[in-house]
Amino acid sequence: MMPSPIATGISNRLHALAAQLPSQCAVCRAWPARRVCDACAARFAQPRARCGTCALPLAAGTHRCGECLRHPPALQACVAAVDYGYPWADLLAEFKFRGDPGWAGSLATLVRSTPWAEPLLEAADLVLPIPLSRHRLRERGFNQSLLLARHLAPRKAEPALLLRPHDTPSQSSLPRAQRLRNLQGAFAVEPLRATSLQGRRIVLVDDVMTTGATLQAAARVLQQAGAQHVAALVVARTETPT
Repeated sequence: MMPSPIATGISNRLHALAAQLPSQCAVCRAWPARRVCDACAARFAQPRARCGTCALPLAAGTHRCGECLRHPPALQACVAAVDYGYPWADLLAEFKFRGDPGWAGSLATLVRSTPWAEPLLEAADLVLPIPLSRHRLRERGFNQSLLLARHLAPRKAEPALLLRPHDTPSQSSLPRAQRLRNLQGAFAVEPLRATSLQGRRIVLVDDVMTTGATLQAAARVLQQAGAQHVAALVVARTETPT
């Protein structure tokens, strides 16, 4: 039986309250500490050179990967806070799949502290989370990308402008070509508000970027609706697309 909206709301609020209290670091188990202590954040979230449009790790001094130079993506900028690996993969799974929305604040702080993230947020007119389908939202109880967006830019976060009208199969285990096929028609702009995108600068928010297919599909829909510039902020980026 699915939990009721009231029960889900109470659970989310309790998690949010718990996130504000001193706790044990989820990585090194230091106490008292935030969810990730300063020492672990410094150790495991070192800034690194990344492609400016797909966030893949690059050699120092390089600004674009070969693929983005050959085939410019729909995203005009992309910033990732960390690589998808230890300890962030486990922490994101706790946030996303084990029903702990209290992670949103800590992960948003991690993103905000990443070079180039703050300028993108300041320049943005709107900050849009990657939406979940209704089925996935009922299943999970919250949209992790929306929680991140609200922590990153509470006055600019807009949850109902970019829509996901159709459920798509889970993307996590699929190759890039199959992901692209799955995402055809997956996103839409709210018809009554489409004009609000004309000439606007948009930042998309998601938790994990693997091949980039999801973010690219969303960016194309926004550009077709008239957005001037579409960038993305993500918590974690896999090192190699599959």
